[in-house]
Amino acid sequence: MEIGISNFRVVHASGRDWSYLTEACINELGDTQSGENIGFVYLTDALEQNVTAILGRLREQTGISQWVGTVGFGICVSGIELFDTPAIAIMLGRLPQDSFRVLPSVRLGHNDLPEEIIAWSKSHNPTLGIVHADPRASGIEETLNFIQEQTGCFLVGGMTSSRGAHEQISNDIMDGGVSGVLFGSEVVAHTGLTQGCSPIGDIHFVTAAEENIIYSLDNRPAFEVFKSDIGDLLSRDLSKVMGYVHVAVPIEGSDTGDYLVRNLIGISPDDESIAVGQYVKPGDRVMFVRRDGASAIADLKRMASDLERRASGTPKAAFYFSCVARGPNLFGKGSVELKTIQGILGEQSLIGFFANGEISNNRLYGYTGVLTLIG
Repeated sequence: MEIGISNFRVVHASGRDWSYLTEACINELGDTQSGENIGFVYLTDALEQNVTAILGRLREQTGISQWVGTVGFGICVSGIELFDTPAIAIMLGRLPQDSFRVLPSVRLGHNDLPEEIIAWSKSHNPTLGIVHADPRASGIEETLNFIQEQTGCFLVGGMTSSRGAHEQISNDIMDGGVSGVLFGSEVVAHTGLTQGCSPIGDIHFVTAAEENIIYSLDNRPAFEVFKSDIGDLLSRDLSKVMGYVHVAVPIEGSDTGDYLVRNLIGISPDDESIAVGQYVKPGDRVMFVRRDGASAIADLKRMASDLERRASGTPKAAFYFSCVARGPNLFGKGSVELKTIQGILGEQSLIGFFANGEISNNRLYGYTGVLTLIG
């Protein structure tokens, strides 16, 4: 099915083998339109062994040489979520020829930023980068910050999610780092973030901790504070807590009360400590949050409405990167998350995937959705 406005067109196909799906998308697109010079492709991980063949076929049939994308447990297109089935989503775009640069894989200590990208950044002042990262690689946040420092870009995107290979497409097939595309300042973009977890209780100060183990909060045993915040009902059966209640780290200086959600990975009633998915130290601030579909939908509507107001016109394209724990895993079947966005923004050329961690402003988030409008 093809959906398209202005300079960007989106097609998708699902449910068959890679060759059939690729041909179906190519046939739906028809002839490459004049000036189309960049392609985005997202694949469900059922096709992770066929990425090289799919990219080769797309290049051959469209004549477009520059491609960006990755693999996910699920992918999304305008108003549709595709999970647990072989599926491909493709976007073709037309941009001023020198207004973007495809970013090859960057990994600190292994692959630094190419000189050509640095030189282009100095002359084009890029304001946005859409990137994909390998969750198995160490130092991803440091790499994101390095790219931002070298280019000035505000980075958005997600970490590849796959039960097999974690391949990224950045002209070539690669993994192990951060890759994507940078847009020069002539490409107008707006971006927003929506949370999938809502706070419970107050913000607390870490008063004793070692690595990722918190022993005390506000000079009280961490487990005691945790039980007080989650309430008696959940405290009686801690087996129901894991995967539902998480720890959040408020972002210093955020004027929107933003926070980074990290998994609660252990509870020890014996020494009254809790283990979290991030190193913490005394003086850090944390709070407890819970997955909440109703508040997540409300915040999604807020974010999409705010972006619609800021964009003040019909965007040419939209990119959405959501957490694998959202979509049908939080909102149920029926593409509720993508239909909510579509209900506010209208028909859009939208593409994206469900990630193993979301990227916004060079930070790694969890349980969030990151929406970017181009044009």
